[in-house]
Amino acid sequence: MRRQKENSTRCPRAALRPRLSSMAVGVLSTLSALTAMGVGAQTTPPAPATTPPPATGNSAPAAKTAQPIERIVVTGQRANIRKALKIQEDADNIVSAVSSDDIGQLPDTNAAEALARIPGLSVERDQGEGRYVSVRGLGADLNSVTINGALVPAPESSRRGVMLDVLPAGLIRSLEVSKTLTPDQDANSLGGTIEVKTLSAFDLPGRVFNAEAGGSRDDNTRQNGPKATALFADRLMDGKFGVALGASYDKRKFGSENVETGGAWDDGKLEEFERRDYRITREREAFSVNLDFRPTTDSKWFLRAFQSKFSDDEVRNAHAIEFADAQASGELGDAEAVRELKARVETQKIRSFVLGGEQKFGDWKVNLALGASRATEKTPESIGGAVFEGDDDFANTGFTNGRQPSLIGPTSILNASAYELDEIELEANSAKDTERHVKLDFSRRMQLGLTDVELKFGGKLSRRTKTNDTDIWKIGADDVPGSSSLSSFATGSPDYRLGAFGPGIDAGSVLSRIAGINRAGFREDEDSAIDDYTMKERIDAAYLMGTFNLSPLFVTAGVRHERTRFEADGTGITDGNFAPVRASRSQSDWMPALHLRYDLDKETAVRAALTQSVVRPSFGQLAPGFVIDGDEASFGNPNLKALKSNNLDLGVERRLGEVGAVSAYVFAKRIKNFIYQTDVAGSPGFTNFDEAVTFVNGDTARLHGLELSWTQALTNLPSPFNGLVLGANATFVDSRADIARVDGGRTVKRRIALPSQSDRVFNVSLGYEAGPLSVRLAANRKSPYLLEVGDVLDAGKDLTVDSQTQVDFQLRYRLTKQIQLGFEGLNLNNEKYYVYQGNTGQNAQYEQYGRTYKFTVKINLF
Repeated sequence: MRRQKENSTRCPRAALRPRLSSMAVGVLSTLSALTAMGVGAQTTPPAPATTPPPATGNSAPAAKTAQPIERIVVTGQRANIRKALKIQEDADNIVSAVSSDDIGQLPDTNAAEALARIPGLSVERDQGEGRYVSVRGLGADLNSVTINGALVPAPESSRRGVMLDVLPAGLIRSLEVSKTLTPDQDANSLGGTIEVKTLSAFDLPGRVFNAEAGGSRDDNTRQNGPKATALFADRLMDGKFGVALGASYDKRKFGSENVETGGAWDDGKLEEFERRDYRITREREAFSVNLDFRPTTDSKWFLRAFQSKFSDDEVRNAHAIEFADAQASGELGDAEAVRELKARVETQKIRSFVLGGEQKFGDWKVNLALGASRATEKTPESIGGAVFEGDDDFANTGFTNGRQPSLIGPTSILNASAYELDEIELEANSAKDTERHVKLDFSRRMQLGLTDVELKFGGKLSRRTKTNDTDIWKIGADDVPGSSSLSSFATGSPDYRLGAFGPGIDAGSVLSRIAGINRAGFREDEDSAIDDYTMKERIDAAYLMGTFNLSPLFVTAGVRHERTRFEADGTGITDGNFAPVRASRSQSDWMPALHLRYDLDKETAVRAALTQSVVRPSFGQLAPGFVIDGDEASFGNPNLKALKSNNLDLGVERRLGEVGAVSAYVFAKRIKNFIYQTDVAGSPGFTNFDEAVTFVNGDTARLHGLELSWTQALTNLPSPFNGLVLGANATFVDSRADIARVDGGRTVKRRIALPSQSDRVFNVSLGYEAGPLSVRLAANRKSPYLLEVGDVLDAGKDLTVDSQTQVDFQLRYRLTKQIQLGFEGLNLNNEKYYVYQGNTGQNAQYEQYGRTYKFTVKINLF
C-alpha cells in the first residue's frame, strides 16, 4: 500500500511538532533552512506521473473521444531526477533509485556507473570500468540483483555477486536499490537488493522508436570501437496490449599497464615483482522483450525477457623478476626473470524470463510470477600460461620506486634470445548458474474503523544449481617441436608506458606449435578435478505482512520464514588419491520486519525500519573440494553457516520542489557468522597439520554509518542560472570484525574492517540544461578499503585499495526534436588503481587505464 500524500485526516503541521523528538526537530529545521535559501525550492507538490492510465476493457480508448493534444516528452536530467524521487517517495521501505526519462535514457551508459551516483553505493572497477557494486560498505557477494523480479545468477564460478556492466543503460527503465526489505521481498541481501526494471510500453507516454549509434576511443591504446542501441515501444489493441523491444551492442578495444608485487615485501625489502601489459577487446550484446496485456483495469499480464552476452578477449604479456635476496629500492643483485603470455576469450551470458500477472477479485488481489534465469561463463581451450625462463640469473638487477616499481637491469634482460620455453599451460572452463522460482501473493484492502489496512501473504519456491567444470593441460618444453628460444615466438615490444618492456609473445605462434599434440597425455588430473563441483540450493519461503494507514503515520509490519536446503558434490584429493565429496545441510530463518513512515507535512517524512536479512556464503567458500598433501591442506567449507544481519535504519527526507530533495539517514547492522579465510592448523581436527587453509564463520561483525544526500534543480534563479542542476551525497561508514587463528597452541585474534568497505564515499555532480543543451560534470570518490587479509597474525600483510577519484563529463545537444548528439569523457583525471601492502609505499598492484571518449548520435523517429 502506498502512502496518501493528501488526506483530510492529516493533523495540522503545528499540532505535529510537539510530538517530534528533539533530533527530528533539529533535522527538520536544517532542511527547512535549505528550502528557504533561495536555491530553487518550490512549494508546489510534485507533478503527476506522465504515464497514462491503462484503458479499461469496456470503454473506448481516450484517443478516439478526446480532442487531439500535443504529446509532451520529458527528457534530460530533470526528468531522470523527478522519476527517481517519485519511486523513492512511494516505496513502503527505504529505496534509492535511478530512472530513465520519457525516451528511455539513463544518465549513464551502463547500470554499474549509474548506480555509483546513489547515496551509500560505490563501484568496484575492473580495467577502469564500473563492474561490481558495494552497498553501504558491503561487497557485491553480500547483495543481490534482480531483473524484473527474477534473481540474477552469477556467471563466475565462485561468486554470487553479479557484474552490472553487462547491462546497457538504454534498455533500463529504472534501477531501484532496496536498502531495507519488506517481508514480501527475498531476504538474501545484507546491504541491499538492486532491482533492474526494463522498459515497458506502459512506462512511456506513447509510441517510442529511437536508435543511437556512435563509437568510443581508448586513450591508452588509441583504438576505436562501435556502439549502437535501438528501442521500440507501442500500445496496440486499443491500448490494451503493450510491446517494448530493445537491443544494444557495444565493442570496446582498450588496454592497461600494470606493475605488481602481490605483496612480496619482507621488512621493507622486495622479493619479486611483475610487469604486465593488457590488450583487451570487450563486446556486449543485450536484448529485451517486454509484453503487457491489460484487458481490464482488474487484470494485468506480462512477459519479461532479457538476455545479455559479454565477451572478453584478453591478451596479457607479463615480465616477472625474482631477486635472489630481498632488495630495497636502488639496490642491485642477482635475479631470475620469466616472460609469460596469457591469452583467452571468455564469454558470459545472462538470460532472464518472467511470466506473471495481477488479477483483482473484488477486494482481493492475486499476483503470480514464474521466473527462470541462467548465467553461464565459458572459456574454451586457451593459453593459461606460456612460460619462458631466463637462461641464467641476471646480474646487477634491481628496482626503484616502491609504489610503482621500475626495473633496473642489464640489456640482456630485455632480449628475447635470453629466454627459453619452460612449459605451455592450456585451460578450459565452463560454469553455469541457474535459478527457477514460482511466487504467489494474495492481498486485500479493508477498513478497520478509520484505518485503511492492506493485508498481504504469500510464498515463493526457489531452486538454484551452480556447476563448474575445469580442464588444465601442461605441455613441457621437451614435448613442443621446434626451437625453444623465445626469439621464435616473439613479437614486437608491447606499448608499455611504465618503462622498456622487451619482447612480447605471439599467441598465434604458441598455438601453431602445439596444434598437432594430443592433449590427453598432458591433462593435469588434480588441477582439473579439484574445482569441479555441483551445488544446489532449495529455498522455500512464506510471509505475512500488513500495511496500516494511520495518517500521518504509516506502518508496514510482518514476518518472513525461509528454509534453505543445500547440497554439494565435489572431489577431494589426499596425497594423489581421489575421492568423491558430498555435503548437505539445512537452515531455517524467521525474519520479522517493521517499517514506519511519519509525514511531518506534505514535503517531509521521517522513516524508520527494524529488519533482518540473510545471505548464504559465496560458492567459492562453500566449494566441497579439498587437497591434502602431507601436512598441508586447502579446502572449501560446505558446512558454513549463512550470514544473518539485524538492521536498524532511521532518517528524514524532504522534497524540494518538483525536482529536488534532501535526506539524511543513519543505519546500523549486526552481522552474525561473518566469514573469513584463515589457517586452522593446530585447531581440533587439524593438530597434525603445518598448514590448513579454509573458510570459517567468525563471531559478530558490526557496521554503522550515515548517508547524506541533496539534489536540486535551481529553477528559481534568474536566467541563465536557472538551468543549473546540482547534486551531492556522502556516505560515512565504520565496521569491525574479529578474525582468529591458532598460533603456538593458543587462539590469537585481531580486528579488521569488513572487506570492500570504504569509510567515506562522495558523489558530486554539476549539471546544466537550457534549451537543446544538457551538460553534466560528475565526480566520485571513495576512501581506501581492505581488499584482502594477508595474514591473520600480521596486519602488515593486508592488501588495501588506495583512495580513488574519478571525474566524468557528459554533453548532449538536440539538433532537432528528432536528432540528439552526445559526447562522454570517462576518467578524465586518469585515475589509477593502486593496491598497497601494509603502508602506501609498498606496492601490491599499480594499474593505469587512461581516458575513454564516446561519441553518439540518437534519432527519435516517434
